[in-house]
Amino acid sequence: MQPAASMPRPRKRFLVQNGGNAEIEVTRARGNYVYDARGRKYIDFIMGWCVGNFGWARPALRRRVHAFDGPDYVYPNYTYEPWRELARLLVGLAPNGLSRCCRATGGSEAVELALQAAMLHTGRRKFVAIEDAYHGNTLGALSVGDGDDAVRVVSVARLKPPLDGDALDRLETRLKRRDVAAVIMEPIAMNLGVLIPGTEFMDGIVPLCHRYGTLVVMDEVATGFGRTGKLFACEHYDVQPDMMTIAKAATGGAAGIGALLVRDDLAETLERDGNVYSTYGWHPLSVDVAIANLLWIKRNQRRLLRQVDRTSAYFVKRLHAMAFPEEPEIRARGLAIAVDVRDETYAERVAKKCRTRGLLLDPQESVLLMLPALNVDRATARDGLDILEACL
Repeated sequence: MQPAASMPRPRKRFLVQNGGNAEIEVTRARGNYVYDARGRKYIDFIMGWCVGNFGWARPALRRRVHAFDGPDYVYPNYTYEPWRELARLLVGLAPNGLSRCCRATGGSEAVELALQAAMLHTGRRKFVAIEDAYHGNTLGALSVGDGDDAVRVVSVARLKPPLDGDALDRLETRLKRRDVAAVIMEPIAMNLGVLIPGTEFMDGIVPLCHRYGTLVVMDEVATGFGRTGKLFACEHYDVQPDMMTIAKAATGGAAGIGALLVRDDLAETLERDGNVYSTYGWHPLSVDVAIANLLWIKRNQRRLLRQVDRTSAYFVKRLHAMAFPEEPEIRARGLAIAVDVRDETYAERVAKKCRTRGLLLDPQESVLLMLPALNVDRATARDGLDILEACL
């Protein structure tokens, strides 16, 4: 038996977890609120990091889950009509040129499929990614993200922000070797505190990459489905990616799903030379929820995006009026909002005080990140911002 002194603390037993907040043991979530085991209620300005884009426990999706009467499982070598229905729906919503879908369980698997497609199609094994970016937790995704060198399985060159005309020149210097399979990036880098690339960079990236035989992957796992005020963040620019990854808000948290959207020629490469087998990719229940959710988004798209713009303007106006110790840098696209307070300790302290008073924010180094529901009502937005202001 282990000596008492070395026994793990109860919350560390059995489960392996990076970080985690021991103060919040979630028991339920409804609308814009999360509830913990002590009965405390929190305004959620994180929403599962862009999963609950339209609020938690949406009745229509709950009903869909409870009413589901399809198969428990479909073997990936069989066919299933709802797979085709979901693929048609995603292609209809996606930017031009993305015409086929690969099934995935979530964002990391979708990124792995993109890396596989790029290497097979180009015959190259190197990638370019934004410095300190995040693209998932599997080995390939960690490699192109900010993973440890010890787990890197592909060769990656880093492009350092700011992403402007000069960055485009630096990228071209790297592409001239003609050994880069793809450039992968979030069109607005969420984990870099809502890093917003310049128009010159984004409008030039696809033609530049294609000049040297390099593909472009837009990772819309976090930014997709309205988060930035466009259905997909790449639509803020003149960008037609070769591949796009999606997940998170596709089902609003009611089930897990992901997808890689590709051009026809890339789809043919994957079918001929690749391996897109996914044991739980597009589980029948997840597909049913995703179809219901995406049809709702499609019907309400214009109204929802207008609401995102109005609510974003309200957040930015309130934030600019707040008395921070030092004037912060506020970066916002839609309801992806970052407040850089320029002090990591201060950001952590503010986030902790907010949590104590019933508001959930995400402190990232010196940034207070806010990702509220896209349809958050004005009263809830006001209450959350009032808490933040009182904690400064």
